[in-house]
Amino acid sequence: MKSLSIIIVCLLSTSVFAQQNFKRAMKLMGCGFEITVVANDEEEANAYIDLAVSEITRIENMISSWDPASQTSEINNNAGKQPVTVDPELVQLIERAKKISALTEGAFDISYASMDRIWKFDGSMTEMPSETAIKNSVARVGYEKIILNKETNTVFLKDEGMKIGFGAIGKGYAADKAKALLIEKGVSGGIINASGDLNTWGIQADGSDWYVAIKNPLNDEKVFSWMPVKNSSVVTSGNYKKYVQFNGVRYSHIINPKTGYPSSGVRSVSIFTKNAELADALSTSVFVMGLDTGLHFINQLKGVECVIIDDNYKIHTSNNIQLDNLSSDQSASED
Repeated sequence: MKSLSIIIVCLLSTSVFAQQNFKRAMKLMGCGFEITVVANDEEEANAYIDLAVSEITRIENMISSWDPASQTSEINNNAGKQPVTVDPELVQLIERAKKISALTEGAFDISYASMDRIWKFDGSMTEMPSETAIKNSVARVGYEKIILNKETNTVFLKDEGMKIGFGAIGKGYAADKAKALLIEKGVSGGIINASGDLNTWGIQADGSDWYVAIKNPLNDEKVFSWMPVKNSSVVTSGNYKKYVQFNGVRYSHIINPKTGYPSSGVRSVSIFTKNAELADALSTSVFVMGLDTGLHFINQLKGVECVIIDDNYKIHTSNNIQLDNLSSDQSASED
């Protein structure tokens, strides 16, 4: 799930400009979306938002593994049997996902959907699964077994029972595509908030920047710090609600696709970069890698920064990020 430790803050004021910020909330891709655009009037804003919704819905219809008619479902249904011809767009998305898998040494892997669901995060678990069950649960996982042919635009999953899913990258990709479309149509500024996967461009109607606020990890109602997000994206992964605890160790619902074990030691990871698709994938990857490895990894990447909150509520940042601290009594707010 995307944690609620980071929110978009529109610092609105009485504008002397002709344009205004317009916002609409809705449910898309199985989660809450909020789209904000800068426009001259409500009619123009609604037309822009409708375009974004159509684009997000188009992507959902392509990548959803819940829709039996989607191209992704067809790929999964033919695992171990035959290649499936799909749109070049989907081939390219899977190709980029595989590159991120290689970059993260498998901490990110869209074939995670092949895992057996042996971990339960609904309160029903009373003991850890056996080592054998955990090992067997990831037997069909492996991005190397996703075979792409860019000449014929086909995708083939080598093992029967393999599946791919875009839960850790799809919303970010949809946010990127919706943003690109609105920029193409002349929208000067806005936010695509895909259930916490935020993608911004331009400035607000009153000329100010878009901001994100990071909530105080010791008090969910207070803001710890805030920072401007200029033509950029921020994505947060967290384990505030979905986790289990055994022998004093807190295990997140975000599971390492290489080992089958849930991640531990980290409560949330926020990634800041230009591309929401990449931020989406990296937030999950760093969560799986853990604090030290994750920070070292991000510090090697150009144009990517992160904020990590560990299990002791301590905040860690990558080398080049700067947080503007607020007083402890600053309340979190959302507009």
